[in-house]
Order: sequence, then structure tokens, then C-alpha cells
Amino acid sequence: MVEITHKNTTLRTAIAQAVIKVSKPETIHAIQNNLVPKGNVFEMAKTAGLFAVKKTSDIIPDCHPLPIEYTNVNYEVNEMSITILIEVSTIYRTGVEVEAMHGASVIALTMYDMLKPIDKGIEIGDIKLVSKKGGKSDFKDKYRTDLKAAVFVCSDTISAGQKEDKAGKAIISKLENSSVSIVEYTVIPDDIDKIQAGALKHVAKGTDLIIFTGGTGLSKRDNTPEALIPLLDREIPGIAEAVRSYGQERTPYSMLSRSVAGIKDESLILALPGSTKGASESMDAIFPSVLHIFRILKGARHE
Repeated sequence: MVEITHKNTTLRTAIAQAVIKVSKPETIHAIQNNLVPKGNVFEMAKTAGLFAVKKTSDIIPDCHPLPIEYTNVNYEVNEMSITILIEVSTIYRTGVEVEAMHGASVIALTMYDMLKPIDKGIEIGDIKLVSKKGGKSDFKDKYRTDLKAAVFVCSDTISAGQKEDKAGKAIISKLENSSVSIVEYTVIPDDIDKIQAGALKHVAKGTDLIIFTGGTGLSKRDNTPEALIPLLDREIPGIAEAVRSYGQERTPYSMLSRSVAGIKDESLILALPGSTKGASESMDAIFPSVLHIFRILKGARHE
């Protein structure tokens, strides 16, 4: 199955349809008046659809098992056809499009099976996804694409040439995937004065994002939070909480991280873990959704 562990959990909804076409008006009459020998067509088919939605991952090899939070079935009866509409919702890392279409298909097949004794001309058609909501694709056009970022790697060993930086490069890759331009990438010692100087330089330039990786641990040499917090006009604890929560689902040690997020003038300043995996997962946790802050700031300026 496709890797989805890096995705955020969001509310996801899909609506699918299928159409049953009958060959004579008497079939519709029998359905509406509960005269079909095999029983109540609408209720039996609905029940089969509910089972089908929940069992989709057992049938379709690449579908992930997921919690189904809501399913609703509606029928639109026309002169010679019935349109089946099924809505499925979940709060999870992947969508429910296939679940909805599987449910619509099984409802249609159940109706076919129940109606074939009285109508040999039943047809099934127009099985399709009507709509879907949820996930990053819903928001991808809502973020600015003119943003600029500076990335600072805070590490005594890397600045001394004893190790190669990978965390900063991972951050840059994630930024570029979010259409953010990189205006500076620098390795500096984990020194309060140098960290503050780098941040203030880019605040003065109006750089949108100023990201520091490293120096957020518990060692006495880890000074990034102590350097940045005094500079901030206001902290945004929700961003740091999102980073920690995302990491905590992957390793119990994420609770020890001291990530920082806040605003200085109109720049967003972030301090993220220094390990490659920690930095990469932190970016997965908050990007691109964190970029919405720049629309909020723009709106605040025009109030």
C-alpha cells in the first residue's frame, strides 16, 4: 500500500453515485410500494452498501483500512431509473473516494439481484465520484507563492566541519515543495548572539520565514529557544504543539523537544529539531498549512 504515515489526519468526505435503469415502469412501482418478492429493495440495498463501505480494504488490495465515521445513502427515483447517492466521511490520513464508490456499486448490485426476478432488463451505469473534500489538495491554492525563507542550521559540530548538514537540506526540500524561495542557507554555531543576529537581519529584510534547526534539545549547549523567545512579539504555541504531537505519534521522545514558533514584525520564526528525521517530520506536520499565517497577517495589516 501507498505510504501515508507522513500525512496529517483531517476530515475527509466523498460522495459517489450509481444509476439503476429499469426496463418497465412497473418495476419502479413495485420498488416504491414494497412489492418486490425478495423484500424491501431500498433498505436491503442500503444495508449491503453500509457493509461494503466498511469492507472496502478487504476487497481492493491497495485500500487502507480506516475508520468509517459516517455513511448516508439516498435514492433519487425517476420514471425509469434510480440514482443512488452515498456519502462517506472519516477523520484519517487518506480519503474515502473508493469506499464511497464501492458502496454505491454494491448497492446497485444488490438492487439488480433483488429486481432480476421481475425485470430482466436491469442495467447498472454511471458509477462515479461526485465530490470529495479533505486533505492538502483542498487548500493547495490558498497559500501565497511569493514567500521567501532563510534557513539556519545551529550546530557547533557542523559549523566546525566535523559533520555534514542533512536537517537543513531536508527543510529546504520541504520549503521548495511548498513553492517557498530560499534566500539564505547558513550553518552557524549554537550561539545566542549569532542566532539572534541571523534572525534580526532577516526580520529587517522582511523575510517571511526564518527557520532554525538544531539547538532545541535539553543540553546546556542547546540555546536556540533561549535566543529566539526574547525576540518574538508573540509566540504561536499551536505550531509548536502540532510539531510535538506529530512527532509523538512516531517516537515517545518527541515530548522532549523544545520547538518554538512566533512572530517578529511580519516574519514567522521557527525553531525545529536538529536531527534530519525530526526536522523532516516537523515540516510534514505543519507545511503547507502553516503558510496560511501570511494571509492572516496580510488581512490584519489592512484592517
